[in-house]
Amino acid sequence: MKDQAVSYFQKMKGGARSPLTVRPMNIAVGFIGGAVSIGLLALLSALGGSPWIMAPFGASCVLAFAVWDAPLSQPRNLVGGHLISTLTGLVTLEVLGDGIWAMAIGVGAAISLMGMTRTTHPPAGADPLVVIMAGSGWSFLFTPVLAGSFMIVVVALLVNNAVKERRYPTFWW
Repeated sequence: MKDQAVSYFQKMKGGARSPLTVRPMNIAVGFIGGAVSIGLLALLSALGGSPWIMAPFGASCVLAFAVWDAPLSQPRNLVGGHLISTLTGLVTLEVLGDGIWAMAIGVGAAISLMGMTRTTHPPAGADPLVVIMAGSGWSFLFTPVLAGSFMIVVVALLVNNAVKERRYPTFWW
């Protein structure tokens, strides 16, 4: 038992160095893509009277523009992950209300459902919390979630592919 515990905690030491590198072009594209996406969503929210933006979209922009070629950054995952997780949050709110257990179960269920549907998108893991804490209605699924996530994908297509060395998406389905 002691050996298992030591082995367990040894895994937490890490040991490798970060594989992340600093490339000026990636920093610029991240800034432009994130600023344009969030700026457009905020502008549409202000002009249209309904929300096109939510906090998890900031994290979606990090994936879409900083690690555009990662599987979790692809359109299927970005849109699908937000769709599945928000739907999970709405159902959880409807069935369990807005308590502590509802939030816990909502996030756990969203993670599981994204995994089952191959739409894992880490920022979308926060969607059930957003829905439950705000007491969102079913229209939240369309704006901001679907409209906003589609907008980020459109900007990601335009900005990422403007750079010769980038290709976005790496897959659709």
